[in-house]
Amino acid sequence: MALLDWINDAAGSSVKGDGVTLRSPRASDYEAWAAQRQASQAYLRPWEPTWPEDDLTRAAFKRRLSIYARETDAGNAWPFFIFADSDQALVGAITLSNVRRGVAEAGTLGYWIGQTRAGQGHATAAVRALVGHAFDELKLHRVEAACVPANLASRRVLEKSGFVLEGQARAYLKINGAWADHLLFGIVNDAAGRGG
Repeated sequence: MALLDWINDAAGSSVKGDGVTLRSPRASDYEAWAAQRQASQAYLRPWEPTWPEDDLTRAAFKRRLSIYARETDAGNAWPFFIFADSDQALVGAITLSNVRRGVAEAGTLGYWIGQTRAGQGHATAAVRALVGHAFDELKLHRVEAACVPANLASRRVLEKSGFVLEGQARAYLKINGAWADHLLFGIVNDAAGRGG
């Protein structure tokens, strides 16, 4: 699928949550996305991989959309921007990636919320909505997530959304330029695992 076709198709791709709407990224989201990321850079830095020098440029955003298009077309990932229903503002992003089919039927969830919108329930609502979408629409069996042990806010979001702590992995992901241990969480598509 060509990038322009994907952008046009993605315009209608959305998931409703409790007070939030998850919508596929569009080229027209660049200014709001860049402003939210720029304003939250110091806040997000301890929890994310090192940002490329040009990360907030329009060219880098266009490359990001191209990657999203390829991954979605291949069925490997579903990226969404998170919008607050109260004011329609872009408050963050959430992605279901690394989707494996066959014997696994699983994917990995990751998200971020801008600093000014943190602690307002947007992350929990977005996580719950995307997990529901993964199970009900994508028919996955399992969704996984990870966070560094010091990220207590993210751990609370995952636990409130029904994820169960399954262990800890040493040097799991490179965060802010250094390999970091992560807590591993999972939720399974059954009545017991979908708590909330």
